[in-house]
Amino acid sequence: MRMSKMFAKTLREAPNGADCKGYEYLLRAGFIRQLGSGIFTMLPLGMRSTKKIEAIIREEMDRIGGQEILMSVVNPADIWKETGRWYSIDKEMGRFQDRNGRDMVLAMTNEETVTDCARGEIDSYKRLPVMVYQIQTKWRDDPRPRAGLIRVREFTMKDAYSFHASQESLDEAYADQYKAYFRIYSRCGLPCVAVGADSGMMGGKVSHEYMYLSPIGEDTIITCPDCGYTANRQIASFKKEYHKEEMLPLEKVSTPEAKTIEELSALLGVGPEKTCKMVFMVGSFINDKTGEEEDKLVVAAIRGDMDVEESKLSNAIKANSLRPAHPEEIEEYGMVPGFASPIGAKKGFVLCVDDSVAESNNLVAGANEVGYHFINSNYKRDWDGGIVADIASAKEGYTCPICGKSLKSSKGVEIGNIFQLGTRYSKAMNCTFQDENGVQQPVIMGCYGIGVGRLLACLSEEYNDDKGLCLPITVAPYQVHLVSLLKDNAVGEKIYEELVEAGIEVLYDDRKETAGVKFADADLIGLPIRITLGNRSYKEGKVEVKYRRSGEETSYSIEGLVDEIKKEIEKETKKINDNIVEKEWKKN
Repeated sequence: MRMSKMFAKTLREAPNGADCKGYEYLLRAGFIRQLGSGIFTMLPLGMRSTKKIEAIIREEMDRIGGQEILMSVVNPADIWKETGRWYSIDKEMGRFQDRNGRDMVLAMTNEETVTDCARGEIDSYKRLPVMVYQIQTKWRDDPRPRAGLIRVREFTMKDAYSFHASQESLDEAYADQYKAYFRIYSRCGLPCVAVGADSGMMGGKVSHEYMYLSPIGEDTIITCPDCGYTANRQIASFKKEYHKEEMLPLEKVSTPEAKTIEELSALLGVGPEKTCKMVFMVGSFINDKTGEEEDKLVVAAIRGDMDVEESKLSNAIKANSLRPAHPEEIEEYGMVPGFASPIGAKKGFVLCVDDSVAESNNLVAGANEVGYHFINSNYKRDWDGGIVADIASAKEGYTCPICGKSLKSSKGVEIGNIFQLGTRYSKAMNCTFQDENGVQQPVIMGCYGIGVGRLLACLSEEYNDDKGLCLPITVAPYQVHLVSLLKDNAVGEKIYEELVEAGIEVLYDDRKETAGVKFADADLIGLPIRITLGNRSYKEGKVEVKYRRSGEETSYSIEGLVDEIKKEIEKETKKINDNIVEKEWKKN
């Protein structure tokens, strides 16, 4: 490609809103342009990198037996109503009606679509197992788009789905996907870790996320450096110390102005671990009788030295969504914000009790009266009901549940996920097969996703310096940047054509610009190898070659240039392929 003909231009400064380096450079280098909040146009350079990422994904999916299909972006709502997700997914789902008034969905994922397809194709155990995948546009109306392609509303995703006759077969496919994902990220040159994760709206009991560790990430990853325990904070556990002692009589004490755990602890002279705090939310639930959504007050009881992990709470009580409760919603049940507890409260709210409270004695709790608390409150004796579960948020410094050593935390960006769905969708949609005994059984399913644009965004975050991008050769839009500083374009054209004929991907800067502008753009776009045709070196029959990431420079004779560049491309590619990671997953 000749830069004089390129559709996009480079930018000297980043537009407003570029909130991280990778995003800034994708904009300035002319890879992407923003159309709206969380909506982007992929320009030619970005498109080429994206297609390279997709090619790697396709090769690795085909390698483990995947068959590529293409499902519709627009779905009839009926299939989403079959699984209940039409009702359980909040405003993130794009809903509309067609000209005949039928409810329709802009697919944010394709479990319903692929299950609908499978129930027409799979009828016998002889057709199992099987795996299909697609690379397709998705729409998710995210309320907080950020960091360019990291968090968007419209995105391109690889989603794969496997179908099985047994759990053992699903475990094998899951292990294949687990390994394939590491190969994909390795071939792209992106470091990552796999962590145990919450299945969320997808359902199922086994799930892993692949995380690119970076300060720009919104996910918190909890790890143990000693034993290797790793999990997303949404599901991470830790070893809790319970405070068991002989129960003492419940007593109401005056606690004026002590509305927080810190104020209460200071006033009563007790540690926060001897207090019980209440977190009030309003949850959205599906009514079993009507199938419609309804809101209920949710009270989460946890020890004062811990915090509630919202995803754990949501899973424990099976809420579709949660939001903070308003004071009047709390007061409706006879509880007083700042001095609240279930003791003496009206019935009808959803109660969830962390095991730190259920297993500890004589905690300070609210008396539902302004300026008063109870001391020596005990779950079961003084208040009861609800669900007892681990709803506590893990933090750095807490104790590892496996080896007992101290946990660490770091930020990460989710770049992929895999789920064991089980029969969540096949049962709901009557996707069955006839087993060896002639009995109809629900198909067992797995699903596996990778955000293509987000992967490019993370690569741009990982591979940049103070001058611009420096993407690995496997995902860079072109392998070589040819910069001609000669007045005679014929020489540059000849070398460009020779390189292209040899199968080398070349971006040729044939513009009538100064050397400074050309070099600045070359550094900004960041192709792995830069060839410069300068007046002095050309007179000596040579060209200058510079490697973007290392900054190393050398020169080659013009006659042997093509062969030397091919060797360098092979060398750079080999560096990536020699470091391919193949980690194994084993069922516990």
